[in-house]
Amino acid sequence: MVPPVFTMMRKTVEDVEYGGYIIPKGWQVIHAANMTQWDPAIFPEPGRFDPAQFDNASAVPPFALVPFGGSARICTGNEFARVETLVAVHHIVTIFRWKLAAGCDRSFSRFSLPYPSQGLLIDIEPIQK
Repeated sequence: MVPPVFTMMRKTVEDVEYGGYIIPKGWQVIHAANMTQWDPAIFPEPGRFDPAQFDNASAVPPFALVPFGGSARICTGNEFARVETLVAVHHIVTIFRWKLAAGCDRSFSRFSLPYPSQGLLIDIEPIQK
């Protein structure tokens, strides 16, 4: 829900007008990467974990979600992280039956990365084969 790198510095290559202000060529600009996906016009409930919001990829504007950066400066670990996550989820789903523990508070805290307020309270049991 939040990229591990919160901000990135970029240098303007030409004068840019943004919000009525001129940012001169050569100035350093901070890009708040962790805020790009919090626009409710794009993601109606940006604080809710909902993987289905990406089912229609054409409905998500370019660079609306940049957990690994984008364009020529995309993180070299992007593809590795994707494959590693797919392998881990495959094993978790095929070997275990799991659900949120009874009474689990679904709120989360954002210091410094988001995490469940109570920790991730789940009940796990092996699938009998």
